[in-house]
Amino acid sequence: MKLTHLGHACVLVETDRARILIDPGNASSFEGVADLDAVLVTHQHPDHIDAPKVAALLAANPSARFYIDPDSAHAVDGLPEGWAIARTGDRIDIGGTTVDVVGGLHAAVYGDVPGCTNSAYIVDDGAFFHPGDSLHVPDRPIDVLAVAVSGPWIKVAESVDHVKAVAPRVAVPIHEGAAANPAFIIGMVSAFAGDDIVRRLDRGTATEV
Repeated sequence: MKLTHLGHACVLVETDRARILIDPGNASSFEGVADLDAVLVTHQHPDHIDAPKVAALLAANPSARFYIDPDSAHAVDGLPEGWAIARTGDRIDIGGTTVDVVGGLHAAVYGDVPGCTNSAYIVDDGAFFHPGDSLHVPDRPIDVLAVAVSGPWIKVAESVDHVKAVAPRVAVPIHEGAAANPAFIIGMVSAFAGDDIVRRLDRGTATEV
């Protein structure tokens, strides 16, 4: 499997059967990505879906299927035709690559701030897990975890705890777009997670994991 971190929460996942883009938001650089088989969105926040740019992306990738969480169907204007809702418990087949939808809720931000749905995605039975803005721990072994490291809903200790709870072979940091010093935060997560689990991906570079 190859992963390309395109900034913040956006990751291009390449298996030997499919090219899948997850969370193309307004803090990411995904313009020009081609030959996509699917685009997946975890939730409605603009750092995870930039609707106008996604519409242009799908127009340039007419064969790509588009999946969003339940709340995005009602909260995001300008969605292209042909989208489908990815609900918790669904299994999606993308050219032989499977995607299981798990979790269901965005992590709490603060107090009574309203939450929203969050569809987290497990690719190929645990080869890769993108939790979106959640701290969901899957019920199966995970090889590569995309771990959020910064945001209004998470702190370093929670990122570390998520890595330890999921116990992947590799954890690749995401959701660092608003951090003033991402390298410092990622270094902290890496130091406390231990065992050389955390591996930062070079932005825009496909990396075999």
